[in-house]
Amino acid sequence: MGKELNEQEEFVIEHPIECESPNELHTSERFIGNLKYLVIGILFGIVFVKAEIISWFRIQEMFRLQSFHMYGIIGSAVVVGIISIFLIKKLNIKTLSGEKVVFHDKTFNKGQIIGGLIFGLGWALTGACPGPLFAQIGAGFPVIAITLLSAIVGTWVYGYFRDKLPH
Repeated sequence: MGKELNEQEEFVIEHPIECESPNELHTSERFIGNLKYLVIGILFGIVFVKAEIISWFRIQEMFRLQSFHMYGIIGSAVVVGIISIFLIKKLNIKTLSGEKVVFHDKTFNKGQIIGGLIFGLGWALTGACPGPLFAQIGAGFPVIAITLLSAIVGTWVYGYFRDKLPH
């Protein structure tokens, strides 16, 4: 056992801590440290409400090709994401806890097309996608709780059948 511990210590010393994604931090955060996510979530929800991203009417306008509003917001988010990832890679930006962020290459499969179509159909029918669900509930639309429960069940079903789905 002593030898294993020494090998682990050598590994930690030789290899800097890397964060494979924001959800796989190697260092644990205290409860109080997680409050930043609550604050950011509340601010994000306020932006969603003020930008009318949670509006069922705006979402229906988008799917009926009647307005550029949502396309402009989604397009802006894509551009900000591209710039952000470029800067993280170029400037070697680390997480708040000092871990290196690592981006892995993604592989494409036909299941993504099928999943995207199902996601889009659900979005068009309910007027809600997972991002603004909590903001919609918080803004006084409790009926969206059904959509939230459906999203949770759908996620569970996907996880259960994942290995049997097309690749």
